[in-house]
Amino acid sequence: MIVWNRYRYRVKSIVTATETWIKSWSWRNLRIASGVQELLRRRFTKAGQAVLATTLCAGLFGLDTRMTAAYQVFALGSALLLVAGVGTVRGARALHGERRLPRHATLGEPCAYRVRIRNLGQRPMHTLDLAERLPDPRPDRATFLAAYAPIEARLNPIERLFGYPRWEWLVQRGRRAEPQIPVSLPVIAPGERIEQTLEITPKRRGWLHLDALVAARIDPLGLMRCETRLPGSGRMLVLPKRYPVPPLSRPTHRRLQPGGVNLASSVGDSREFMGLRDYLPGDSPRHIHWAAWARSGEPVVKEYQDEFFSRQALILDSFIATDTEASAYEEAFECAISVAGSLLEPMTLAGAPQDALLDLMFVADQAHRVTGGRGLLSTRAMLELLACLQPNRGNHFADLGELVDSHAAQLSNCICVLLAWDQQRRDLIHRLQAWGLKPRVLLIATAEPTVDVESTQTPLLRIDPADPAAGLARL
Repeated sequence: MIVWNRYRYRVKSIVTATETWIKSWSWRNLRIASGVQELLRRRFTKAGQAVLATTLCAGLFGLDTRMTAAYQVFALGSALLLVAGVGTVRGARALHGERRLPRHATLGEPCAYRVRIRNLGQRPMHTLDLAERLPDPRPDRATFLAAYAPIEARLNPIERLFGYPRWEWLVQRGRRAEPQIPVSLPVIAPGERIEQTLEITPKRRGWLHLDALVAARIDPLGLMRCETRLPGSGRMLVLPKRYPVPPLSRPTHRRLQPGGVNLASSVGDSREFMGLRDYLPGDSPRHIHWAAWARSGEPVVKEYQDEFFSRQALILDSFIATDTEASAYEEAFECAISVAGSLLEPMTLAGAPQDALLDLMFVADQAHRVTGGRGLLSTRAMLELLACLQPNRGNHFADLGELVDSHAAQLSNCICVLLAWDQQRRDLIHRLQAWGLKPRVLLIATAEPTVDVESTQTPLLRIDPADPAAGLARL
């Protein structure tokens, strides 16, 4: 038995090493092929690619000049490409570009921005195209070997081994924005400055870095391009996609906030001033109203009252699984981010504008509670936090539960955006109900939960990641 186990372990090690070598070989070839394809796309126009392909085919079939006249097509194509190459020797190195980027963009929505172009040379610039060259979306070797595309579950072992569908999936995920269509520039005289509008559609939330503004000169035949990278870089923050949400009901009661709004605003511990009254034994000397004492001849103190106001909470579940189906959980997490971003403004409007606070609770590197309201963070600032939030792959949901438990006594209402409906999350909802709250639970899932929801007496709304708008419309 021991010998058999050793043999089986050795065979398994050999198979694993072979699979890793084949996947690495496939990654190297896919990277080379995609690099050549990108080089051809940058160097040749679509017409030039057609001429190049025709020329190569003609050269292949016209090797025997006595049997076919394809060599004449080869000669013509070569001449055209040679003339086009000479026409693109001189690039647009005399151009200078400056972007005017907006501070924010929204995921999936076109974002227009202005680019100021100036000709610093002594000759006019013509037949130029302008576009942004996006960062390289191709995965590295470690990412390619460790990734698992959703489509791989339906592939045969050979397709999974060579990994072309995984490569395509990773390249699509790596693109931060849709590739731009080049914009033609007018003739730019020496020293002239023009402005051109470019448009980009972000595909991923978070910071979008634009480091390569490219001006391409096209030859008179329209076959080849000569790209010149203009100096300068910029970035903008891509906010989560938001969906329409119907008006939410206002909280039915208020809770005592120790220290009042001033403490919540980090200004100081103070209570609301109500009026003056006679001094009573035990009153603090700091509350004595000296001017009133001088007028009446009797000690008078200032009377305060603790402030009560509504405080809502938006609890965001950021924990995803680490198994082979992690891509599905990541899709659900992105949907949860969009749902939470869609709820921020409606929840703020649901509370009274003078005395309402909104807590956003989540776990990143640690448990966080950020508060929006009068004198605190704005809805836009909280959206910026959501834009940069990454999924938490650890099993530390108890940290979120402890954060919620420590502030539940101050809450008037809460909405929970959850990625699963297991025992830990059900216990959290039960503890909130024990504090007298009626939490709304939004479950981001493709299927209904297997646990009987009615037995938990919890109102639960399932939102399909493929169509979040339909789910939020039922809220």
